[in-house]
Amino acid sequence: MISQRKDDHVRLAVEQQHGHVGRNQFDEVTFVHHALAGIDRPDVSLATEFAGFSWPVPLYINAMTGGSEMTGRINRDLAIAARETGVPIASGSMSAYFKDESCAGTFSVLREENPDGFVLANVNATASVDRARRAVDLLKADALQIHINTVQETVMPEGDRSFSAWVPQIGRIVEGVGVPVIVKEVGFGLSGETVRVLRDLGVRVADLGGRGGTDFARIENGRRDLRDYTFLEGWGLSTAACLLDSRDVGLPVLASGGVRHPLDVARALALGANGVGASGTFLRTLMDEGVEALVTQLSSWLDQLAALMTMLGAATPAALTGRDLLIQGTLREFCADRGIDTTQFARRSAAGTTTTGGIR
Repeated sequence: MISQRKDDHVRLAVEQQHGHVGRNQFDEVTFVHHALAGIDRPDVSLATEFAGFSWPVPLYINAMTGGSEMTGRINRDLAIAARETGVPIASGSMSAYFKDESCAGTFSVLREENPDGFVLANVNATASVDRARRAVDLLKADALQIHINTVQETVMPEGDRSFSAWVPQIGRIVEGVGVPVIVKEVGFGLSGETVRVLRDLGVRVADLGGRGGTDFARIENGRRDLRDYTFLEGWGLSTAACLLDSRDVGLPVLASGGVRHPLDVARALALGANGVGASGTFLRTLMDEGVEALVTQLSSWLDQLAALMTMLGAATPAALTGRDLLIQGTLREFCADRGIDTTQFARRSAAGTTTTGGIR
């Protein structure tokens, strides 16, 4: 039953978050400290514009859930937190709604509780254009996410096993849905080659959805009687690697997957992301401490991000792409194998100037 599967996903995702998340490749991205680079806090704006979108902040609550009574309550609380902080929010997969329209309210609550916010509907790559439109209409969505998840489907006991139709179907949805389309991975990453395919299909934005956060191979393996797909746990490209791999494609990107704190947000923005999303860490806070705690967490992240930008001399999120970075460890090895010169990131401030303080 799909509602039980949705509840299982939440339970297993929270269990992962309660475990030791540990290090990921964001830890191999270090800002070069320039002690006189700082600017004044009033000069810092968190607003970001990309692909025709204008967001008040570069942080968003990424796709999580919906389709059961419990997940409807979660979506209500997520929407309240988004409304109170101005953070954009994405629905979880709306496949349950297409199978049983009685669960529509578990998704539409995202708009009902957040009438003026930026809301994204969410469908899979096999959805018909009609279903994609229905999803957008239900949420009065500003944009549509299409999630792609071949690894998850492979491990999911009842998952799809036919993937060749995904690319042309994404193209049909882009042409027919009537709102901008964002394509996202669910935690295994988008390579530069994949982002190029999406660009050529007319997709407006790619959400890189890299390894490092919730592991859906592990979740689906936990639902299997024999737990026989353990070898796929940890599969994929990290979000940091995806950002580096897709840097020259010419398609705006969002970064999600393995974002643990405001420093990771700043790192992702400095690597070229137009916005940064998180799911698991926000879900854990909501489930353990409630909606007020989540509002506090989101507000703190935004305040701390602004503080980091002030210290780094970046008046806008986009200005972080001019800050110097060191790429180290296994991430540097990835770059070497993929032909990416990491020295360019260490000397960016010398190549430009600023007009609002910072390095000259």
